[in-house]
Amino acid sequence: MDNPPISATRQTSLRIGALFLALAFLELTWLQVFSPLENRLSDWFIQQQAQSLKPDADIVIVDIDDASLARMQNTAGSWPWPRSVHGELVRGIARQHPRAVVFDILFSESDEFRPDSDREFNQSLRGLDNVYFPMVMQQLRRDAKPGERGAPALQVAAMLGLQRTDHADDKATIDILPPLAVDPAHWRVGTINFLEDGDGVGRRYQLYTDVQGWLIPSLPARVAQDLGYSVPQQPDMILAWRGKPGAFRHISYVDLYEDFNRERPLRTGDELKDKIVIIGTEATGLHDVRATPLDSLYPAMEILATAIDNLKNGRAMRKADEGFATGIALLLVALLSIAFLRGVNALKIGLGLAVVTVLAIAGEYFAVAQLLLLPVLTPILLAWAAYFTFALREYLRERKSREQAVQMFSRFVNPHVVKELVAHGGLSRAGESRQITILFSDIRGFTTLSEKRTPQQVVELLNRYFTLQVEVVFRHGGSLDKFIGDCIMAFWGAPLDDPEHARHAVEAALEMGQVLQRFKQELGEADADFDVGIGIHTGPAVVGLIGSEQRREYTAIGDTVNLGSRIEGLTKGVSRILVSRETMQACADAFDFKSFGSFKVKGREQEVELFAPVEKGGNQ
Repeated sequence: MDNPPISATRQTSLRIGALFLALAFLELTWLQVFSPLENRLSDWFIQQQAQSLKPDADIVIVDIDDASLARMQNTAGSWPWPRSVHGELVRGIARQHPRAVVFDILFSESDEFRPDSDREFNQSLRGLDNVYFPMVMQQLRRDAKPGERGAPALQVAAMLGLQRTDHADDKATIDILPPLAVDPAHWRVGTINFLEDGDGVGRRYQLYTDVQGWLIPSLPARVAQDLGYSVPQQPDMILAWRGKPGAFRHISYVDLYEDFNRERPLRTGDELKDKIVIIGTEATGLHDVRATPLDSLYPAMEILATAIDNLKNGRAMRKADEGFATGIALLLVALLSIAFLRGVNALKIGLGLAVVTVLAIAGEYFAVAQLLLLPVLTPILLAWAAYFTFALREYLRERKSREQAVQMFSRFVNPHVVKELVAHGGLSRAGESRQITILFSDIRGFTTLSEKRTPQQVVELLNRYFTLQVEVVFRHGGSLDKFIGDCIMAFWGAPLDDPEHARHAVEAALEMGQVLQRFKQELGEADADFDVGIGIHTGPAVVGLIGSEQRREYTAIGDTVNLGSRIEGLTKGVSRILVSRETMQACADAFDFKSFGSFKVKGREQEVELFAPVEKGGNQ
């Protein structure tokens, strides 16, 4: 047995669903157009939650701030200061037995103008095994030839703390800026290259740089490793921020330096005991700032402090599996497709999607508090894009359907009724049993009239007559069913509700008689025999779109219709307008009626009592 054909509407819905399933897969695996928005949302969540958190109190920043640059002018001159100044500071800090002293200042070049200062600095480092220096990766290269930049990894592995992996290339070279102003005997080093995402915001910190199988540790990784903290064997980590910019404890460089040089220090002698001390700068003129989720001008030394904080406390952010966002997006699009295919109201679907959106965004917020990044914005945006596409299609389809309804019903009812019909749901009432009043109006003497005229003149006359009479039907709220030769069939009570359909039908019949009289005057004395008979009956009928798939008509069928036609046939020689008892009783308060007795009607055993309506206080 063959499967039934899929309707065009379902086919379109299936195509839209398939399109967005493909777009969701492409977006999340390749395009990533919504990634900037996803990042902004998670950044905002991180920023809001970080404000209520305090960073590790064991990490202290010695800050070369604006006050230090100003007050050190007489002692050290303009920046950069002689390195012997840093040596004095390091020796003073070392006396308090910190766990580590970490410079966030590059010592990449020797001071050619003050070599003695460099020597004093290196002398200050003797005997200290917990002072760390930064270096910067410049370029990764393979198979360096003689004369090209880069040092063989084998030669510098011990000095730089490189880790050799199973797939290390013995011919590998690295291009790096180590602290050349520092004696290699004091090289406890790591990289501080700023790792920014595609939008220029730094959210991660590099742990290891893999150069052809040689792992170069970052400065935070080197410090944490030496202090016995666990360091994940992965390229980088997503930073878990705590506090606002400046939340770490800051000590002004100049305050500490001056206190170390006083005979009677004013500061406590153990304030840096067991601390991890980071020496860096956030002075305005030195511009050592980066863009982070917390601020677009975030001090670089606090990024370093955050990375060490994360490794020390094992609290780096985690990201959901790669397939999480893809799975959510595909699920939402699939559910939307099914809902629209099943004809669920678009407003209900939108409300449901709004609830899902709120829950998903709230879920992401609370997940951030658990150091988990759930990328839900992209799936939600894709789902909304699919929803609006489906909804737009439904709107256009509904609009087309309504336009078709207007076009169809404009043939049957006046424009005002058409607007009311569309406002009440178009054809939703098609195919139902309703109480209506049916009217048949047939021309008398049409044969004689047509014999006196050419076919063209007959058509023109009928068109003119029908136009006048249909205007009357419309004016009284009736629906034109059809023309049957020279007969007009109309009814009241459908497609819109009309509690007084019988009265309106009789009013229309009376006015049709008046219009007939004016029309006969236009015809002249030669056509004095031109007349009409109008039959009206009230009762139940089936009303709706009836016909084939190719052509349907809005019409009424049933015994009420048949009887109305029979009543019209009985008007000849009796009265221009005859109505049944049912119609008379339905509008007895509006008109006077003259009884013409009972008549035998074909197809009915009981006789039908007929009446002629007369306007109140008037004559027939």
